[in-house]
Amino acid sequence: MIRLTVDKYLDKHGITRYELAKRTGIRFQIIDNYYKNKVVRYDSEVLNKICTALACDVSDLIEYCN
Repeated sequence: MIRLTVDKYLDKHGITRYELAKRTGIRFQIIDNYYKNKVVRYDSEVLNKICTALACDVSDLIEYCN
């Protein structure tokens, strides 16, 4: 199973979902869905914008769980 860890990353770095939405230009609701791991199909463009805004790698935001 693949799990998003956007929540852990943002909490660790003290960044709010609202601030991430402003940095990326992505609607808050979409950021909130990624934060709460409610996304079924991951949008590569959204992940790219999040990684660019946070200066991180996609592996910082996704983990593989058995």
